[in-house]
Formats: sequence, C-alpha cells, structure tokens
Amino acid sequence: MSTFQIALIIAGGLVLAVVVGYNAWSTHRNAPKRPRPTEPEASPEAPARQEPGFDGVGSASIGPDDGVEPSFDGHSVDLKDALQMPLPPAERRGGLDPLIDAMAPIVADQLTSGDAAIAAMPPTRRAGSKPFAVEGLNEATHQWEPPVAGQRYKQFQAGVQLANRVGGLNEIEFSEFVMKTQSFVDAIGAAVDFPDMLHEVARARELDQFASEHDAQLTFMLRARHAAWSPGYVQQNAAQIGFTAGAMPGRLVLPAAEPGLPPVLTLAYDTQAALSDDPEQSAIRDILLSLDVAQVHRTEQPFARLREVAAQLGKAMDGVLCDQNGTPLPAMTMDPIATDLETLYDKLDSRELSAGSALARRLFS
Repeated sequence: MSTFQIALIIAGGLVLAVVVGYNAWSTHRNAPKRPRPTEPEASPEAPARQEPGFDGVGSASIGPDDGVEPSFDGHSVDLKDALQMPLPPAERRGGLDPLIDAMAPIVADQLTSGDAAIAAMPPTRRAGSKPFAVEGLNEATHQWEPPVAGQRYKQFQAGVQLANRVGGLNEIEFSEFVMKTQSFVDAIGAAVDFPDMLHEVARARELDQFASEHDAQLTFMLRARHAAWSPGYVQQNAAQIGFTAGAMPGRLVLPAAEPGLPPVLTLAYDTQAALSDDPEQSAIRDILLSLDVAQVHRTEQPFARLREVAAQLGKAMDGVLCDQNGTPLPAMTMDPIATDLETLYDKLDSRELSAGSALARRLFS
C-alpha cells in the first residue's frame, strides 16, 4: 500500500470522526432540557435542603436577596409579601343576587321540607346557556340557601343569570326560566311572581355590554431561546415558585391565598407532550402564562406576580417573554398594561363587581 493511500485512509478516518463528533454534539445541544436530579435526603447533622416539588409554595427556593428577583421594569416584587397579602373582604352576597340575576319570589302555602323541594327541582340547572337556581329561606336560620334535606322553608326564590361570557339572557332563555320555575312551584304548591320579560332582557343586554367592555384575559408566551424543555424540566422550575399540578395534563396553577378560589395564574404547555409515553423525550419550545383578571382579587396583585413569574422562569429556563404570536415583548410594554388594569379594577369596583368577588366570578364565566 502506497504512502498516498495510507494518507487517504487516515484523512477519511479523521473526517468520519469529526462528522460523528459533530452529530453527537448537535444531538446533545438540541435535546430537551431535563429536570435536575434530586439529591438524597440530608443527614441529621447537615442542614435541611428543600428540593423542587409539587407540594405548594413552601418548597419554593428563594434567592439570596431575601426573595426579591429582578422584574421586567427594573423594580422588584417580593414573593413573600405577595403570598402574605390580606385576603379579600368577606362577600356581602351569596347565591342569587338582583345585580346579575332575574329573580322571581315564591311563597308556599305551607312549610315545605327540603326533601320535597329537592325532589321538585328541575333535572338541569340551566336555562339555555345561563345558570338557573332555586333558593329557600331557612325557617331556623333565616338565611337563603339551596334547599337542604331535613330543613324547612316557606319562602323560595328562583333566578336565572342575566349574562355570562356566552352573552346576555334572551327571550327564549327567559321563557325556559319561567317554565322551569313554574314546574317547581306547581310541585310544592306555591305561588310565584315573575318579573317583566322585556325589562329583564334589557337589563341583560346592558350588563352584557358592560361585561364585554371590561373583560380581560391576558396570555403571554415564554419561548425557549436555544434548547427545548422537557415537561419534567418545566414542572420542576414552575414548582420552585409555587405552581402545582392542574386538573388537566399540561396545565399548572399558582393557587390563590384563600383555598377554594380560582388560581392566580395558569401555566400551560403542549398537552400531547404531557401525555407522551416518554415525556422526557418530548420537546417543548414554549409555554403560556395566563391571567383571568376578573376571577382574581386585586389584593393578590396578579399582574405583578405574572411579571415576576415570567422573569424568574425566563432566567432559570433561558426563555424570552413574547406575545401570543411569539413576538418578543420589550419591558416598556408591560407598564401601560399595569396602568390599564388598575383603571379596570376601579370600574369593576364602582359597579359592585369587584374582580375576584363571587358575582364577578359568576358574570365572567
């Protein structure tokens, strides 16, 4: 074999090695980021170390600056303060309310048991696309409530919601409300006084117009700058700042301060990636951060927390904040949104439909 042939073989081997090495490096570089492995439990002599997990805010890792992380506008929001904010004041209203419901008072000929009232209730609790309900005035507590077995009632009230995100109450839905209520009234032997249909439909249109003009649902995208993320990587980083698993695959929520209330924020990513047979091999290029303004009380400071969450996740996961179309957002675009939200909160307050209240949650649903 000549020297030239040996040189060609060596050169070919070197080229092959370079190609293999480049492919391996490219594959590693473009592979979805995976969650960091958890460390073994600390020994009694070692200080306790918190690891990321879906056990609530208590597992969040607070930075060395006492919980203050940089935000988009150069200021900071203290997560500890946000989580210790005062809870919203107790609701003045509960159940049916003349502000957002068309209501019909019902008077029974005699005391009616809760069991009989429940048996007389219509099979569905909707009139068209609007919630329908019947409440009774408890003889013992003198409180309005849905009929309860074992209790007794003489007065009732039926109501149908005037508007929701589907639209305002129309004549057909009002007629269905009348039929359902009349059936209940006949079953318990009572009398009912229905409101005027045209008046209630006009109220519904006005309320729907107000709701349409003051409804705000904000969604931002956090997009990976370089390597994609695996579902576990997203979950681990989200858990560190208080997110917990939602009811649906690919959905995480930041719980409200008071149990039972809607979440402050939601984080969503590709459902198919979450349901994959091998989720850690699934590549996620972006996640969505959403805030339903009317569902969350302003004392939670939800928009400030959204900005803080976006900043923390962007820094930890090497992502950039974008609009829903994937266009990067400069920091200056966030301040006008915060100002507009304060104006929106004030308008909802003036209408007695404060964001996060029971009535606002019903109206904007």
